[in-house]
Amino acid sequence: MRFVIVTGMSGAGKSSVLKFLEDINFFCVDNLPPALIPKFAELCFEQGGEIDKVAIGADIRGGKLFSDLFSVLSILEQQGYQYEILFLDASDHVLIKRYKETRRNHPLSRGGSVADGILKEREILKEVREKATYIIDTSQTLIRELKEQINHIFLENRQFESLMITVCSFGFKYGIPVDSDLVFDVRFLPNPFYIQELKELTGNDAPVFDYVMGFKESKIFLDKLVDMVEFLIPQYIKEGKTNLVIAIGCTGGRHRSVTLANALYRALEEKEHNILLKHNDVEKDQRHKR
Repeated sequence: MRFVIVTGMSGAGKSSVLKFLEDINFFCVDNLPPALIPKFAELCFEQGGEIDKVAIGADIRGGKLFSDLFSVLSILEQQGYQYEILFLDASDHVLIKRYKETRRNHPLSRGGSVADGILKEREILKEVREKATYIIDTSQTLIRELKEQINHIFLENRQFESLMITVCSFGFKYGIPVDSDLVFDVRFLPNPFYIQELKELTGNDAPVFDYVMGFKESKIFLDKLVDMVEFLIPQYIKEGKTNLVIAIGCTGGRHRSVTLANALYRALEEKEHNILLKHNDVEKDQRHKR
């Protein structure tokens, strides 16, 4: 049986994750007091295979009861029950923004500031986070992207890395993405914009992709880039980094950057890294012409 405890920062997406797990046939229970988890686990494991996937939502909404979680985990281990902990996290800035948008109070703010509540919650959850099997940072993750990550882990059973990699293309004329960690300029490559039959296409179209990747320089650049990223990934994971944004830019963000972003995404996806693909500016020139 797969027995998953879903926890983490309030506002980081636990409710959405439980819904996604339910969609892939997990039996889900939200906000179950930790003291009841061992008995619940016993009931589930005794079903003789009728229930083979269980997810329990547990967080600081349980108040003082949440402090029982560590003793409960010890009990599960003593009874021989295997479990996984999925921890949802997000930056303080993003969490504050989400609370402001929903006009909800943080469970620990007690009428004070949301920031104070988040600070208290981080301290309470510190040890839980360290014990987590999976840590997903949802700061820059869309709902559909979060669902993809959950499916990768719990449906496709891919090897999990705590580092979520986002490869994005952009146009320098629109500015470098503010959340970029690594930025690469591919304006040294021949520009399809000046070829009439390619001008109105993008790097998502095969003729443009084939044109750009047809140059020796493009292939060498891609090989070196993949090699460097493969070297960096375990280093970032070792240092506790959970999000890596690799931004690839050309002039308008439509041809060369899109092509190389697509090529890098495919290369890293084949190695089964947790990876997302975004094209920030691919349609902007077209919209401006209308």
